[in-house]
Amino acid sequence: MVKSQYTEENIRSLDWKEHIRLRPGMYIGKLGDGSSPDDGIYILLKEIIDNSIDEFVMGAGKTIEIRINDKEVKVRDYGRGIPLKKVVDVVSIMNTGGKYDSRAFKKAVGLNGVGAKAVNALSSFFKVESFRDNKMKYAEFEVGVLKTDPKITASTKRKGTKVSFIPDEEIFKKFKYRNEYVIRMLKSYVYLNPGLTIDFNGEKFYSENGLKDLLEENIAIEDMVYPLIHLKGEDIEIALTHSKTQYSEEYHSFVNGQNTTQGGTHQSAFRESIVKTIREYYGKNYEASDIRKSIVSAISIKVMEPIFESQTKTKLGSTDMGGGMPTVRSYINDFIKTYLDNYLHKNSDTAEKLQAKIMQAERERKDLKGIRKLAKERAKKANLHNKKLRDCRVHLGDMKKERRLESTLFITEGDSASGSITKSRDVNTQAVFSLRGKPLNSYAMSKKIVYENEEFNLLQAALNIEEGMEDLRYNNIVIATDADVDGMHIRLLLLTFFLQFFPELIKQGHLYILETPLFRVRNKTETIYCYSQEERISAVEKLKPKPEITRFKGLGEISPDEFKHFIGNDIRLDPVMLDKSVSIEELLSFYMGKNTPDRQEFIIDNLKVELDKVED
Repeated sequence: MVKSQYTEENIRSLDWKEHIRLRPGMYIGKLGDGSSPDDGIYILLKEIIDNSIDEFVMGAGKTIEIRINDKEVKVRDYGRGIPLKKVVDVVSIMNTGGKYDSRAFKKAVGLNGVGAKAVNALSSFFKVESFRDNKMKYAEFEVGVLKTDPKITASTKRKGTKVSFIPDEEIFKKFKYRNEYVIRMLKSYVYLNPGLTIDFNGEKFYSENGLKDLLEENIAIEDMVYPLIHLKGEDIEIALTHSKTQYSEEYHSFVNGQNTTQGGTHQSAFRESIVKTIREYYGKNYEASDIRKSIVSAISIKVMEPIFESQTKTKLGSTDMGGGMPTVRSYINDFIKTYLDNYLHKNSDTAEKLQAKIMQAERERKDLKGIRKLAKERAKKANLHNKKLRDCRVHLGDMKKERRLESTLFITEGDSASGSITKSRDVNTQAVFSLRGKPLNSYAMSKKIVYENEEFNLLQAALNIEEGMEDLRYNNIVIATDADVDGMHIRLLLLTFFLQFFPELIKQGHLYILETPLFRVRNKTETIYCYSQEERISAVEKLKPKPEITRFKGLGEISPDEFKHFIGNDIRLDPVMLDKSVSIEELLSFYMGKNTPDRQEFIIDNLKVELDKVED
């Protein structure tokens, strides 16, 4: 056995930018290309905006201007401005910033002095400008290396800070900012900071009603069991209702204006306190799951020097509110016990509707009790004795924490397709679930069908979402079907299943469609994969004369050696998004209901449009 050498030559010291570029996941989570809302390019944007938000929280600057032009990002606030002699330091020296001094930033989001440095190191171009005291100072960097550092000069511009950057394409391959994800982020900021205006590419976002506006953005009024309950106190705000159609729980949680997408101590305390208060109000020992079933809610708290479980600040770890205040758990419990109880006493109609919803959930749970038990046993047996689920290693040991955001489940149909993906995948982070034939059209069916139908039951078990999204096993759920009529139909049936029973998977940005090439165009020296007719035509022109053209109909026709590129670094994912202007019920009723003539007319009209495009 050959022993590896371990000498003084193996010991290296990395400077701040080298370490960030070598281990970007420690600072911004996963990388990605912008197809997912938690991809790194959005974390870069968030880190810069967080600094501007902290200025607003401290009473400095009511407007933030954001411009994204192709790949360049500009963020301008009208806060106090970085102290001019420290402009270079705060974006290039680790653990440097004003947030270590609680007199300057009492309840800030960023406390580690890392965020802006990470953006700097991971950007091919980075410029910071500070305006204050009728003077200005700027500095320019490339991948964290200082390139321009002129002296302080006079200025007539309004005080504040402006940061411009371009994410480095060596780190973020073929990235693209999606306005839908950016807007979702910006709306969360204004909901959490009433009085703040964010101007994004000329469109302004503003909120007067905080979390009430947030929930109205996420649930239609006609789907609410009772009007939104909106309660505010010092350092805490909550809003909640119950959905008429949604099955599982939905939470939006925030700390100091930061969207904690993975929850934390405050969200756990909130869920616990809701149950305790409602039990005491009605004098009934209702099951916690019955009380929380179909809840749509939001909580925001402000904490002194919060502790997050990672630099991306998606999960709160703090147990204390800070500043001599009680624990997070007791603070939230006391607030909800007092304010929610008072609200229910004053609004008897809401209290009656809430209790009716809880009792309905109780009846449904009891009706499903026997079949759920049998379904769990069946799922357990199926997982042991067949190969429907080929899992990945991300759930093992320390890898779970390090690469959870990369965990992906491909849902595909048939042995050949699942075989190609299984042989091509990254076994550390990518799992495969193989369907047998076409799924059932689940539109207008009850939750009972999820347990009675073997495919749905096993898929639910694989995702681990029976009790809600908190224990979701895969961050990315990817529908991978053939590029033919049958494949499109399977895709539609799966979308119906998720919309009908687990719409929060889509709302939270977990569901995608895998894009695979329709054509391979090649000659003896070059191969081009084409994802559309336009790309095929362009490739044929490039590879003149007469190249070989292959039309891929099914995923199984693509060899594993080729397929690994399409689910590896060059993966193309099309996120499934919901248009709030159309309710889920309206969507499913039109596409999956019994209105055959209307749907047939819609298909014919859109087919004409597509044919016209091809002819053009």
